[in-house]
Amino acid sequence: MATEKEGGIVKKGHEEGLKFAVSLLEQFELPAGLLPLANVIEVGFVESTGYMWIMQEKKIEHKFKIITKLVSYDSEIDGYIEKKKIKKLKGVKARELLLWPPVNQITADDPPTGKIHFKSLAGITKTFPVEAFALGQ
Repeated sequence: MATEKEGGIVKKGHEEGLKFAVSLLEQFELPAGLLPLANVIEVGFVESTGYMWIMQEKKIEHKFKIITKLVSYDSEIDGYIEKKKIKKLKGVKARELLLWPPVNQITADDPPTGKIHFKSLAGITKTFPVEAFALGQ
């Protein structure tokens, strides 16, 4: 695991970490509110591979108001970020009825259609409006 982080840019603390996470989302043309984080310990990014990791003090749940979806974010989240996409995502689960299937890929349409897709390990894809994940939602 440590080798994935080699050569990474690391920001420590909530303010710096959150700012960095949001700037990465914006840089890769993903909605800035996609990762509503609390008490961030560190955020890291390896430019050569796109590997990104986030550590926060504890697992949090966030309700996206527009789509009334409850999403759970583990204390450790990681994946590979590229233009309009996060692949091999770990640490994010979206509530479906009584289940919490892990989300392992997030993709925004390119060219933009205003839609973003969340794919679970089970192969189920859910599509939502991008604005549901704007900063502050």
